Amino acid sequence: MKLRSLFLLAPAALLLTAASPNPGGNHAKPHWTYDGEAGPEHWGELSEDFKACKTGRMQSPIELGVADVEAKFAVRVAYRPGPLTVVNNGHTIQATFAPGSTLSSGISRYKLLQVHFHTPSEEVVYGISYPMVAHFVHIDYAGNLAVLGVLFEEGAHNPELEKLVKAAPRKESEPETVKGVTFDPSKLLPANLSVYRYEGSLTTPPCTEGVRWHVARQRVTASAAQIAALHAIMGDNARPVQPIYGRVLVAGAD
Repeated sequence: MKLRSLFLLAPAALLLTAASPNPGGNHAKPHWTYDGEAGPEHWGELSEDFKACKTGRMQSPIELGVADVEAKFAVRVAYRPGPLTVVNNGHTIQATFAPGSTLSSGISRYKLLQVHFHTPSEEVVYGISYPMVAHFVHIDYAGNLAVLGVLFEEGAHNPELEKLVKAAPRKESEPETVKGVTFDPSKLLPANLSVYRYEGSLTTPPCTEGVRWHVARQRVTASAAQIAALHAIMGDNARPVQPIYGRVLVAGAD
């Protein structure tokens, strides 16, 4: 299925929510989890719509570290503060954004849709996993997706993240806008946006490929209590790293 069609038919799937309509018809969407018989190693067997999770050769996440190519490029973001709209979709905590925030990668420009979190990180860098990662999901005019990943390490309290921690629903919920709270996604980014870049996929079913991935090489901090609070809600929600299959991993210069 083309990304544009997937976005038009089931936007919640692209936003990695649990409540998206099933593009295949009226039957219930297959239930998937992060462990057991519906866990990542079985996603591709749960539905024909999920087959890329098993057969795809451009799957995410991958192990990062030693890049194939060093290049002088960096992504650029223009994120705007706005109302905090948060949802617990049964798999992650997610904040969605009003139009106006963008990411540029090369000549491509994408609109920011949402940010969601994984504990621990899905990305592994030089064999090291981090306690949490934020994935900022974007889309361009043609329906192509780009993700910016930001790794968190335990350290200083993160004031902007705290707004989301306090608002995060403990149980699966519909999106809710928090009254009187302004959220600035740019304050969750590192000062330096040198990134690893590669071509990959969504990291949850249907594991759609054709996603342009960027992962910031510089990390940000969150307190142990903040990370623990999100983990208490989401649990372990990281897909294991996937084979690279000859893809090129590019590292941007600092």
